Amino acid sequence: MTTADRLSLLLAEDDPALGPLIAELLEPDYRVRLAVNGQEALHLGLTQPWDVMVIDRGLPVMDGISVIAALRTKGIATPILVLTALGATNEKVRGLDAGANDYVAKPFDAGELAARLRALTRTFPSPAGPVSIGTWEFDPASRSVRSAYGDLVTLAAKEAELLEALAAEPARVFTRDELLAAHFQSTDQPGVIDTYVHHLRRKISRTVIRTVHGVGYQIGDAS
Repeated sequence: MTTADRLSLLLAEDDPALGPLIAELLEPDYRVRLAVNGQEALHLGLTQPWDVMVIDRGLPVMDGISVIAALRTKGIATPILVLTALGATNEKVRGLDAGANDYVAKPFDAGELAARLRALTRTFPSPAGPVSIGTWEFDPASRSVRSAYGDLVTLAAKEAELLEALAAEPARVFTRDELLAAHFQSTDQPGVIDTYVHHLRRKISRTVIRTVHGVGYQIGDAS
């Protein structure tokens, strides 16, 4: 693969041994720029175009969550993968809610990291457009849901992904394991699905997702 064919990747990692090692692992497929603190990562993220970013949580000067939140606030939509030693479910939820698209805990498998980056940079046809969920209109492209009265709710990346999956097949009841396998990490527990369902119900409506007892979840009517 030539340099021109490789995608651009911003890697924010302060560990002096691990940062260059990750860059070396990714170099065959990406043009990697290494940032060693959060301030540098934010500057590069805002001033240069990137195909994907890998950001460590525990960066000096400015932590990774703050970097991601600042990038999203400025309208940077580049896919972001968080790579960190903080692997607890609540930490993952914090990272995803800040605007990350995926989360990999250290120590990590190089093959899994590569696969997750391929998934983040894979191109798909553009969404067909807004989807009606009861009296609400959900726009997957902007991760927003608008009520019949004009109220606008912006969703976190994983919230929007989960809602889009359910809305794409309204007649289907998804098990937690199916949703987990398709949209979350292999190390996550099924309970993370319940957490995001709770978030969506709180932000939109208690009826936006229907619980099918003993089976799983199905899109509701959000009336």
